[in-house]
Parts: sequence; structure tokens; C-alpha cells
Amino acid sequence: MIRTVLAVTIFAFGATAVLAQNDPIAARKALMKTNGGAAGQGAKFMKGEEPFDLTKAQAIFATYQDVAAKAPALFPDNSKTGGDTASLPAVWETKADFDAKLAKFGVDAKDAAAKVKDEASFKAIFPEVQKNCGGCHQTYRKKTS
Repeated sequence: MIRTVLAVTIFAFGATAVLAQNDPIAARKALMKTNGGAAGQGAKFMKGEEPFDLTKAQAIFATYQDVAAKAPALFPDNSKTGGDTASLPAVWETKADFDAKLAKFGVDAKDAAAKVKDEASFKAIFPEVQKNCGGCHQTYRKKTS
């Protein structure tokens, strides 16, 4: 199971790197889809829809750290429009703040990975890390219906 999770994660991130060179909008969408998958897994643990698994929980935080590290490079100036982007102009207008929010997300995910040892600690820490997602989406992403 661990090997499968790692193989899928490595493949997804490798594909994102190749895509980023040609189409940063598609690459960031793919990266955020990976991030969303990790968030979905965490939500299943939070709601009791799936039994808690520490290995999967650690994979969530590893994914978050990787996303936080890779995402800033996927917002070059030439990707402000096109590709059905949901990014708002605020990303580029306040790029330093945007990058700082991503860095905080990475730091919080790394800290969570070190602190989560069981289901109880996961349920206490995961929502705090998730606040990073909402904080960025509120400011930097178009509302979708």
C-alpha cells in the first residue's frame, strides 16, 4: 500500500514537472488536483468515512509540502490569462504575499507531519493545516459555482 501511494505521488509530481515547462496553467491545475486528492483523503479520515491510516496521513502532509514548494514557480507572468485559469490578478499584484502563504502552507504541513502520531492528533492538526487552503483561495482564486 505504501509503495502504491508513493508510486502514484511520484508519477503525479513527475508529470507535473514536465507539464510545467510547456503549460504552467495546466501544470498548476494538475498540482492542485493532487492537493485536492490529499485534502479529500484527510476529509475522509475526519468524517470517519475511512479508517485512519498513519501512512496515508503522512502522505497527505508530504503532498502538501511538495505542492507548497512547487506552486510558486507555476505562476509566471505569462500565465495570468488563458487556459481557463481560476487565478485572480491578485496573485501577481501581491506575489510576495502569495508566495509567503504557500511557504506557510509548506511549513505547517511539515510541522503537522512531525506532530501527527495517531487519529486524535490528526483530527486536531489537520483542520489547522487546511486553513491555509481557504486563506489562499479566498484571496487568489475566482469563485466557482
